[in-house]
Amino acid sequence: MKTDTLFYRLFKDRPDLVFQLLGETTPPAGTYAFGSQEVKQLAFRIDGVLNPSPDASGLPIVFVEVQGYRDQKKILYHSFFAEIFLYLRDYQPVQDWLGILIFTQRNLDPQLPLHFQDYASSARFQRVYLDELPADLTEQSLELSVLQLIGLDDAVAPERARQLVERARGEVTDGAERERVVELVLTTLVYKFPTLEREVIRQMLGLDELKQTRFYQEIAEEERLEGREEVFALVIPGFLEQGLTVEQIAEKLRTNVATVERIVQWQQKAQD
Repeated sequence: MKTDTLFYRLFKDRPDLVFQLLGETTPPAGTYAFGSQEVKQLAFRIDGVLNPSPDASGLPIVFVEVQGYRDQKKILYHSFFAEIFLYLRDYQPVQDWLGILIFTQRNLDPQLPLHFQDYASSARFQRVYLDELPADLTEQSLELSVLQLIGLDDAVAPERARQLVERARGEVTDGAERERVVELVLTTLVYKFPTLEREVIRQMLGLDELKQTRFYQEIAEEERLEGREEVFALVIPGFLEQGLTVEQIAEKLRTNVATVERIVQWQQKAQD
């Protein structure tokens, strides 16, 4: 499941979701802007940074990392704190900071290493486990309930998604806002069940309008491009063995140089 992309979409749309996860009072709309941020050393990129607006300088910068798979190399915490401290060095913000690690399931948490035990009870660091969020949908916002879908067991998620769609239809009177919430549910299921046909998901939720939604169309296009790049990944090594340059390979594949370079770098990294 491509959790990074999914969470980026959700938090980009609703930055206040981060504070809902912590059970804190959500700041007013427009207080935070969500995005990714590169730090110079080793070209680290932090998946999510919530930057407060200039008139809210008393609020902390919030660093968000999502973990939806097992950390085989045991470097999750080391990388997370390294990225934060490099960001603080490079940008020297005036605000305080808060780091949040979101795990789709508690069993994916490799546990805080000895070197960072000082943060176990620190106000600057918190962990959230989506599979342990309250089960009562009526006690939390629609968007937070959508996030909870990601951590739910696959056998339970479809029924919970149907409940959310029905709740949105019953509670949200604004048509555009209701469609936005339904699209969030659809997007979550598409990423949670990547092997299911879209028609199956449409039937699963009882939605005839799935193919007209913006998220469905974006995901369909994204998958088409990814499928094309999978083919590129199969033939590029052969071209490289023939001595072709990246530019020549891009011309043969009728794509851009950046795409070829990205695939080559990914393959080289996978071999290391």
